[in-house]
Amino acid sequence: MTNAQLGLIGDAELVEELSLLTTQTARMRARMADIMAELERRRCARPVQPKARR
Repeated sequence: MTNAQLGLIGDAELVEELSLLTTQTARMRARMADIMAELERRRCARPVQPKARR
């Protein structure tokens, strides 16, 4: 959306769009945190494998 298009939208619509984007951002951050925690849990749950000697 361009600045010209934003100029055509009323204040209420802009606030509504901003609210929607803020909610989506919060959900994405929470999902990212869940995924990172799961990856960390999996990493810590793996048994440590000794490195092969050469």
